[in-house]
Parts: sequence; structure tokens; C-alpha cells
Amino acid sequence: MLPRDFSLYRRSILSTAILAATTSWLPFVHAGEDENTAASVEAAVTLDAVTVSGSEDNSYNSNQLSTGTGLGLSAHETPQSVTVITAQRIADQDLRSITDVVNNTVGISSQTSDSARSRFSARGFEINNIQVDGVPVAWSGGAEAGETQSSTALYERIEVVRGATGLLSGAGNPSASINLVRKHADSKDLKGDVSLSAGRWNRYKGSVDVGKGLNSSGSVRGRVVASYEDGDSYVDLAGNTQSLFYGVVDADLTDSTVLSIGASYQDNDPTASTWGGLPIWYSDGSHTDWNRSKTTAAKWTSWASTNEAYFANLSHRFADVWEVKLNASHTENNAEMRLLYLFGQPDEVTGLGLGASPGRYDLDRKQDDISLQLTGSFSWLNREHDVVFGITHSEQNQKYYSYGRSEPAAVGDFNQWDGNYPQPTWTTRDLKDDFDITQTGYYAASRLSLTESLKVILGGRIADWERKGLSWGEEESYGDDGVFIPYAGILYDVAENHTVYTSYTEIFQPQNAQDRNGSYLDPLTGKSYELGLKSAFLSGALQTTATIFRVEQDNLAQPDTGHFIPGTEPPVEASIAKEGTSSEGYELEVVGQPMPDWNLSFGYTQFTAEDADGEDVNTQQPRELLKLFTTYYAPGNIEKLTVGGGINWQGSNYTETTNPISGEPDKLKQKAYSLVNVMARYDITQQLSTQLNVDNLLDETYYSQIGFFNQLAYGEPRNINLGVKYQF
Repeated sequence: MLPRDFSLYRRSILSTAILAATTSWLPFVHAGEDENTAASVEAAVTLDAVTVSGSEDNSYNSNQLSTGTGLGLSAHETPQSVTVITAQRIADQDLRSITDVVNNTVGISSQTSDSARSRFSARGFEINNIQVDGVPVAWSGGAEAGETQSSTALYERIEVVRGATGLLSGAGNPSASINLVRKHADSKDLKGDVSLSAGRWNRYKGSVDVGKGLNSSGSVRGRVVASYEDGDSYVDLAGNTQSLFYGVVDADLTDSTVLSIGASYQDNDPTASTWGGLPIWYSDGSHTDWNRSKTTAAKWTSWASTNEAYFANLSHRFADVWEVKLNASHTENNAEMRLLYLFGQPDEVTGLGLGASPGRYDLDRKQDDISLQLTGSFSWLNREHDVVFGITHSEQNQKYYSYGRSEPAAVGDFNQWDGNYPQPTWTTRDLKDDFDITQTGYYAASRLSLTESLKVILGGRIADWERKGLSWGEEESYGDDGVFIPYAGILYDVAENHTVYTSYTEIFQPQNAQDRNGSYLDPLTGKSYELGLKSAFLSGALQTTATIFRVEQDNLAQPDTGHFIPGTEPPVEASIAKEGTSSEGYELEVVGQPMPDWNLSFGYTQFTAEDADGEDVNTQQPRELLKLFTTYYAPGNIEKLTVGGGINWQGSNYTETTNPISGEPDKLKQKAYSLVNVMARYDITQQLSTQLNVDNLLDETYYSQIGFFNQLAYGEPRNINLGVKYQF
């Protein structure tokens, strides 16, 4: 069994990763060193490079990247930390939701607020930058409309760029950007798969993914993805039914013009949804210790949501080196919530002492997006250079409704809680939120090839962002126009396949805070600095990245003590912009195929995050993360068997709060823990296979979050899933 705190073998793993990254310097063995040894190493590397190569179809490595700079660069060519979760990785680990992907992505952590919401973070900042096919989409920090439960069945791959990503994202935090790349109809012949699976807690799923040409030439192609999942949960009473449909048509209008039209619909229909978590303290001030299956939900509670999207993409290539893309989309996220929030501190023996606050809410969010992008290359000073120009515009409307209710019933003995809590009588439906967010951006970037080895990327975005309307009964109108967001990167090939890079990127976030003169404060400004080494081995089959980074967020609104916003009644304290939070650390990543039929993904991240006074901030986010997963397709007599496994380890995290009984400071801490995951797949025939996945193999008990609203939630125990897939 692996030690829980990982300390006994962490250094050895880090040493291995560092060795993998630093082997790029082998060609620079000093002439005074053992030349025979250096020659032997070089020969071995050369031999491997000739005989081994990675495959886009079954590798954890991808040369495709549609986010970052907009220039169509690969991850190796992008001067930021980039991770691509490929279709093969998603299949091997049976990653079913965006949250599953995040939990297995280098440098990113998640905290579960309740049964429907998860919050993602990277490098000390929360992630609120989500794109679909490179276009920013509506996303709330708590993901009230089920966005974090979005099915991976829709997507070919998922790209993550860490740091500030304002060039393409516009507004957001300097954490990371997650780009969801949709599947497309890319096969003229009939191609697809059908799968069935069954797992613990009575979970069953069936899915189909089929595509083919729709005319004799295959110039018009269609693809359909559908799935249905139903099951219970490790949490008492809880369950969920999820259905998904996605369809897309890709048409080659000419040899240079492609049109894509598609739509998707996902419905989440859960039962016994929780709102918040479990109590942390008993009435005597001691800490609680619940069973992982304990719930605060009633049988009637539900956080139901639907997500639908319609899109059209048109691309045209001309003059061989230029391409124009026009994208338009409409998305609708809706949620119907009947919830129960329990609060207080129960008596350990009698279970009495909790209060109840039932709530019923409706959320309707709509967003329209349109983007135009032109990419190409040009000659200058006898060299070829790349350039991109783009415009994005989005309009979002959100309406949030709250229902009145009758007086809630008493909770009674929480030790005997069985969910049979009476639903109140719901009365009037009141509009609480009705606001619009409009965002427009104009961006350009160019990769200049100054020499054969030296590339410079320069770019910028002019961003407009405005929010106006009703927010919980109060009229608001704020935003920023003409905000310039710079992007700069330098890449230098120190040797073939080994590139040193540095970058400076920014992002901004408008804030609803006013100074003593009544003026809105300038937006929060996120800045990222990176310095790293990217290396490719074995003809690109294996890639490594070693990075050090610093992230800053400035113009943070702080109280302007003794001063008030003019015209407010009662008086509202004014704010002043100050230097904010900064984080710095390093990251190591190794991904690809060290040898044929062996896939590997490894990453380690460590950082610190402090405010302007040097105090730790966002301490609920773990400062150390290790993500490892690998599979091997066995040769010889068992060549039909693929085995795999990995570990997700994270360091400790905590929340500083006050014990409500004693009034003393209390540190709510999650100790470091490891989640071990394994899989095995057996190819019964070339088309038929069966796969077993076991997550949290050692049945580790841990908190998925502790301290959010002074409550806690437990992570999932050991989970087992067995599936069968037929491919054609």
C-alpha cells in the first residue's frame, strides 16, 4: 500500500521527472567529458527516434491545439503550459464528465460544493474560462446549470492552457482555460461504436457513436452520438438519470470550403440532490465524523438541469496559406432546483440542533456567440511568419427566479435522518436576477521567425465587457471598454526538439466596486510569467515540459475605511484598488509513448499563493499535485490485454475559520491523500472488447471539500465499472 502522505517516495518520482526533462541537454556533453559515452547515448537516442513514433489515434499525446494563441501551433510550439486530454485517455480512464477530466489533468484541482456543483482552480486562482471549439461560453463559478457535469461523449479532446489566457478568452482569472473540442463527422465510411457498462451503486450506461458519408462521394458526412445513464450514488438516497444527444453534419462545399452544422442536448435529472455539505461541528464544539454515505438531502430535493447548444462553423482556405473561419453558436443552460439547506451544530447523542432552509429556484441562461478568424503566413526578410486576426462577440442573458414558501418543518434527530422531510408549499415566483453580459474582443498575434532557432510571438486583444440589469433586486451597470491585453512569448531551439521558452500573458476581470467618488474601480488584472523547457523525444512520441511560473492579480478591491460611495442610502463603504494575490511555483509534465504500446501521462505541480502582506490565501486549494496514469498493451501470448494504472496525489489544504461554539480559531484541514486507479481491457476480437475500471482502489477516505460555508463533503469511495464495446 502506498503511504498516504507520499513523502517516502515523492523525491524519487520527482527525480525521475527531472531526469526526463533534463536529458534534453545530453547533446551538449562537454568535449572534455567521455566522448565515447556521449556518442553512445546519442546513437541510442537516434536509433529510438528512427524506430518509434507516436500515433494520434491511440496516444496520450496530441499535436493538435486550437487554443492558446489562435495561430494553430502545437503544444510544443506554444510558450505556455499546455495539456491535451486525448480521446484515448478519456476512454482508458472512463472519464465521463468535465469534472472527471479536471481531476486527472496536470496542475488543476477541484472542490465539490454539493452534488451538482464543482469549482476548478489552478495556480491559486479559480477557473472561470471555458471555451467550446475555441469560443468562450457562459460559465458560472458554481456551475449552477450543470456545466461541470457535461458529458465527455461530446468531445474529441479537451485542451487546457494554464496561466493567463486573455488573448483568446477575454475576461477571467489568471488560472487556466479549458477548451472543449467537439467531435466531427470525419469519416466517409460507416464507422462507430456501441458500448454498454455496469458499475457499483446500480449504475448502468449505454452509448452509441456512429458516423458515415451521406452521399456517394462522402463530401457530406454525418455523425450521431447518444447516451443514456442511470444509477444511484454512494450518498444515501441520491441518484441521477442522464441522457445525451449530439448530431453534426460536415460538408465539403468545395475543395477549400467546409461547413459544419450541429446541435447537442443533455438532460440531468437527479434525485435527493444536496445543497451544501455536512455539519463540521457538534454542539459541544468537537468535530463530527460522519459516514461517507450521510446526506442532508430530502427525498424530494432535485437539482435538475438541461444544456443545449446549436452551432455552425464555416471555414475556407485560399491562396494555399490563408484560412478564414466563421463560427456562430447559441447555448441555453437551464436549472430547476428544489433544495434543502441544513445549518447549525447537532448534538452528538440526540442529533438535535439543526435548522432547515428549503429553497426553490429556476435558472435560465442564454448566450449567442459569433467569431471571425483569419490565419495565414507571410514572407519577410526571406523567412516565413504566421499571423492571426480575430473578432469575437457574445451576448448573454441570465434570469434567476426564487419561490416563496411556507414555514419549514423541524429537522428533528439528524442521527436518524432518512430524507423523509416534508416539502414546503411553494408560493409566488419572483424574478431575482435579470442581467445581460456583453463582451467583444478584437485580437491579433504573429509568430515571427527571427532565425531558424528563434521565434517571437507578439499579440494583443482589445476587450469590451459590460454587465447591466437586475441582480437580487438591485439595479447594476458596470464594465470596461478598450482594455488592452498583451501577449508575448519567446521560443529558442537550443537543440533539435528541445526548446526554451518564456512568456508574459494577461487577462482581466471587471469588478462591481466603487471608489469614494462613485467611480467603478479598474478591472482586476491577471498577469502570468513563465520560463520553461519543452523537449520532444522518439520522433515526438514522448514530450516533456519543465516550467517555473509566477501569477499576479492586481487592482483587488479592498475597503476604503471611513469613506462611502456618494448617493448610497444607507451608506455603502467605498473601495480602493490594491495589489492583490500572487502565486509562484514550478511544474513538470511527461506525456506520450516511451515505447510502442506504452502510454504515459505524468505531472507534478507545486506553488505558493500569498496576498500583498505575505499571508497565505486560497488555502483550500492544494499546493502540491501529482497526476500519473499509464497503460501498456501487453505483447506475446497476452497481446490482446491492455493494463493500466495511476495515482492522483495531492498535498494538504485547509480553511481558517472560527469554531462557532468556543469562538476560538479553527483550522479545517484535509491531509494529503492518494487515489489509486487501475484498468484492464481485453480485446475479445478486433472489434469487440471489454474493459474494467477501478477508481480509488484502496478505498481512501477523504474530503472532496472542507470549509465551504463551514461544511464538508466526502469524496467517492472505491468504484468499479465493467463495460463492453463493439467497434465497426
